[in-house]
Amino acid sequence: MIRTILKSDKNSLTLELPDDLVGKMIEVIAFSVEDAKVFEKDTAPKETRVAILKDKLKHFTFNSGGYKFDRDEANDYE
Repeated sequence: MIRTILKSDKNSLTLELPDDLVGKMIEVIAFSVEDAKVFEKDTAPKETRVAILKDKLKHFTFNSGGYKFDRDEANDYE
């Protein structure tokens, strides 16, 4: 299921569907929503959204220094 709230600037809209909906019957309903919660970060320019994400994810880093992949060890199932 996909639910998107947006403000269109023209009377034509194109939807991109996930692969699992291709070839299936779908229903599209459009109606006006007066009090929709639209967060500023969702309507901000791409650069601003990327900066917000980078700021939130900066603490989730991985230091791969000293790590060595051992294919034999990875394939040893016993």
